[in-house]
Amino acid sequence: MAELKLTLVVACALIDADNRVLIAQRPPGKSMAGLWEFPGGKVEAGERPEQTLIRELSEELGIQVEEPCLAPLTFASHAYESFHLLMPLYVCRRWEGSPAAREGQTLAWVRANRLRDYPMPPADIPLLPHLVELLM
Repeated sequence: MAELKLTLVVACALIDADNRVLIAQRPPGKSMAGLWEFPGGKVEAGERPEQTLIRELSEELGIQVEEPCLAPLTFASHAYESFHLLMPLYVCRRWEGSPAAREGQTLAWVRANRLRDYPMPPADIPLLPHLVELLM
């Protein structure tokens, strides 16, 4: 079996006052376009996952998050054809600003028990039961 490159991506479930979760639809032209995912991104060299989330949430959504507001919930480990994805999922209930789509993505606030109604990348699906359990 060929060795797969390990890619570390970090994701965040932003949870609003009504216990809804923010998800974003991948825009046309990106891999897995049209699928819904949690905001986040690839951890750069020398970055900690929390630093990546603070940077990505600012770039993608225009919000400011403080590190103490990021709580690790679970993680996904998924082998895609050309790489292996390791993706910690953090939960965040406090941020500054209003999330807005800054990279052409569509945003939706969704109740945890409705997340399965949105098609997601294979790595994201195992994260859903953890969120449902947390928010029910």
